[in-house]
This record gives sequence, C-alpha cells and structure tokens, in this order.
Amino acid sequence: MRESKVTVKIPRPLYRKIQQVVEDSGFNSPTDFIVYVLRDLMGEADTTQTTEFDSDELDDIKRKLKNLGYL
Repeated sequence: MRESKVTVKIPRPLYRKIQQVVEDSGFNSPTDFIVYVLRDLMGEADTTQTTEFDSDELDDIKRKLKNLGYL
C-alpha cells in the first residue's frame, strides 16, 4: 500500500538552493532530497528508533553522500 502524501510549502529561494544541491548529487528530485534530510533529522530526534538498511540501500546512500562531497 502506498503512503498518502501531503504538500509542504517552503520559500521559493530555499527551493532553488535545494535544486542546486540536487544537481549531480544522486537524488532524483528536490523532493527526494528533502524527504531524505527530514528522515535523517527525525531519526536523530527519535533515539529509540533504529533503522536497518540492506546492502543496496547502504550503497545508494554512500553514492549520494559521495556525490555531495561528504565521502
């Protein structure tokens, strides 16, 4: 079952900055990047939550972080 989605409004200048970050980063869209960042932040806020990634997901995350210059 697909999760339902909602619309979140952000300032256009912020969206443009996100678009620049997304280019050549490995993310498919600004939305994918925003969801990734929010999930990461929410994971830090909820210390009881443990997320396990399979090897394909880990490889994908590493590739995206490398494209962003973090690895």
